[in-house]
Amino acid sequence: MGEPRLVLYNTLTRKKEEFRPIDPDNLRLYVCGPTVYDFAHIGNARPLIVFDLLFRLLRHLYGEDHVTYVRNITDVDDKINARAARDYPDMDLNEAISLVTGKTTDQYHADARALGCLEPTIEPRATDNIDRMQDMIRTLIAGGHAYEAAGEVLFDVTSMPDYGALSNRKLEDQQAGARVAVDEHKKNPGDFVLWKQSTDKEPGWPSPWGVGRPGWHLECSAMSERYLGETFDIHGGGLDLIFPHHENEIAQSRCAHGTRRMANLWMHNGFLQVEGQKMSKSLGNFITIHELLATDRFGGRSWPGEVLRLAMLMTHYRDPIDFSLRKLEEAERMLAKFARKAGDAAVSEKVDAQSIAYLMDDLNVSGALARISALEGDALASTLNLLGFSNYRTTKVADVDEAMIAERIAKRLALIGDKNWAEADAIRDELAALGVQLKDGKDPETGARVTDWEMR
Repeated sequence: MGEPRLVLYNTLTRKKEEFRPIDPDNLRLYVCGPTVYDFAHIGNARPLIVFDLLFRLLRHLYGEDHVTYVRNITDVDDKINARAARDYPDMDLNEAISLVTGKTTDQYHADARALGCLEPTIEPRATDNIDRMQDMIRTLIAGGHAYEAAGEVLFDVTSMPDYGALSNRKLEDQQAGARVAVDEHKKNPGDFVLWKQSTDKEPGWPSPWGVGRPGWHLECSAMSERYLGETFDIHGGGLDLIFPHHENEIAQSRCAHGTRRMANLWMHNGFLQVEGQKMSKSLGNFITIHELLATDRFGGRSWPGEVLRLAMLMTHYRDPIDFSLRKLEEAERMLAKFARKAGDAAVSEKVDAQSIAYLMDDLNVSGALARISALEGDALASTLNLLGFSNYRTTKVADVDEAMIAERIAKRLALIGDKNWAEADAIRDELAALGVQLKDGKDPETGARVTDWEMR
């Protein structure tokens, strides 16, 4: 049997490409993880879920032991420093930082588990890789790609002729990106920090350029190279990371290693808005994953993690998503339907090949779900398990009496058998008024009339 034909959209080339791993026995995937200064919001849930699905699919296609998934923790950052100083003003800053990052990381892990996400193969922390980052800076300076100025080490973007290829930005048109200050000591406005000085109160590490801390972009370049090599298969993250973060990662890594590419394929999930508006604290619609799962902030109730997972996956990962109460309710109804159809079936190796074929077309979950809706029993249970759904049998649609619905459907089928069309139609109308949509069909083995239902 030949290699699976997996097709994925490559942001770098702006087209779908057949995925060809560098080494089929060692697929390597890197995804930018959280900066642990605050609880993850529902926008952060999207890359968590999308790349967990990709990880699961790659393991299914190539074998669990042949896929390495690295998702980092950024635990040194000016946002962390500011949050620690705000929350613990009377405490030593380094101790306060430890409290903030510890609490936030623990919550992130709990959120990921609730969303049905597997643990990554490796979860490196930036603070455990400072020596690696300093080695990369030395190499960049020696190669003429970085320079010291005003107590900082900066990357010279003009030293890389094709800088901007990922974001499709011409160097001369670029403005400095997030976390980059435009100062007189820079050779170019787009030059970005590799190392910055720290005060006595800020976290810092000894270096040839003074006690300081790394730039954000440098962290991912160093960690991906350490665990996946100078060139690896797939790099993922949110659309907002294309510039400047991923663009600068590419520049650092390629110039330090002399490689043509950092990653062969770049994948990015689309933006998220809430009920048609950009999510922001000023609008009052900023919702953390924890709040959605454990409080009544959204829709007056809490929501199961698997409902949130399905609501995210129902929109193609590259498209913008409008996160809404209606979408959560739709996902909940779909999971309840799957629970009825799967019954007590156990998970087995009987994963539906056609559903997988949809996923292999750039993670076409919508097509897969349409196919999955026609499955029953162990094929349904096994395919859902592959997609990260294992607790859906506990999903109940709020305020719906499923036993009553089953009784009314049975009564209607008996009336149809007696050719009492008027009373059968009356039951259909009665259920429709409750939002229950009936779907008549035939059992493929017996030919008997059967009726399925879902909430509209």
